[in-house]
Amino acid sequence: MKERASLCRCWPGLSMPLIVVMFAISLAAIVVAQSGRNQTKTPTPSPVKTRASGPIAGPTPTPRPQPRPNDQSLKDSHKDNASDEVDDSDTVRVVSNLVPIPASVVDTKGIAVTGLKLEDFELRVDGQVRAISDLARMESSVRLAMLFDNSGSLDAAREFEKQAARHFFRQVMRPSDEAAIYSIETESYLAQPLTSDIALLERTIENFGKPEGATSLFDAIIDASAYLRPYKGRLVLVIVSDGVETSSRNSDFDGTLQKVLASDCQIFIVQTGLYDGANLRALAAERRMEQLSGQTGGAVYIPKSTAELNDAFQQIAADLAHQYVLSYYPGDERRDGSFHNIDLRVKARKDVRIRARRGYYSPRASNVAAN
Repeated sequence: MKERASLCRCWPGLSMPLIVVMFAISLAAIVVAQSGRNQTKTPTPSPVKTRASGPIAGPTPTPRPQPRPNDQSLKDSHKDNASDEVDDSDTVRVVSNLVPIPASVVDTKGIAVTGLKLEDFELRVDGQVRAISDLARMESSVRLAMLFDNSGSLDAAREFEKQAARHFFRQVMRPSDEAAIYSIETESYLAQPLTSDIALLERTIENFGKPEGATSLFDAIIDASAYLRPYKGRLVLVIVSDGVETSSRNSDFDGTLQKVLASDCQIFIVQTGLYDGANLRALAAERRMEQLSGQTGGAVYIPKSTAELNDAFQQIAADLAHQYVLSYYPGDERRDGSFHNIDLRVKARKDVRIRARRGYYSPRASNVAAN
């Protein structure tokens, strides 16, 4: 009442109702101002939390109805999911269980027999008939490693041997094939990695210097077979050497043969350096070379003169050009980590001779699963 009287004395011309309205307006302004000051002290949510929780204001959007997939889209989705579940390890497991069997078939005159079909062959493993899953011809690619002897045991025919080896690459190499070169020395090594460049392979052979030092033949064979093992296609070693082993760290022949068979490599040998007549040491080397080639389905050639060197390489090239490649997948009972004998025959013909690997080492079932 005192405030009202004071207002009346300040504005004597105003009526009492008007004074009450003005007093109410001023009181409301004071309340709004105080409310604004209190609001500025409220902490503002951080932008990160705002983005994470979505917009604060505004209507909640109505979810758009998703079209129901038809049966075919469900099947396609199932196929995609199934393919996503197959990883690289599954692929390795299947490949590691495959036993490739390259086979050369010739008649009584030594002429290659062509046109045979899958049903013409019979495969026995440890004496039991087993199914052959696939048959391919020469179109399968070749991964080849030439092991060239650069040790001091070679003689004056050296330059001709290099020339014959260079020509061999032109005879055997196709666009889909690749070759590598190992130098057999005291410390054998990979002189040229796998390549399809024939000129590069020829230069590698040409650039080999004067032969000297010891012969680590077994080391080179083990290293080359391990080098080729991860690759697909026919895996072939071509050894150009007198076959005499002198200095390998892995000097056990049986162990060398086992590792070659485990790597699925086929071995062809041009046994050089025997032109002046054989001796006891060379005969022992010859028997080892025959065993290496025979167990893997290859062949050994022993030119008696330098003129026969080209013939030996031409025969290897012709052999690779007319091969059959059969595939065998052992069952679970065969994955025991041991050696299994292979006997491959042509069922309906007695006038042919077949040359193929004579056995394989199976991986253990637990190792196959681990891969």
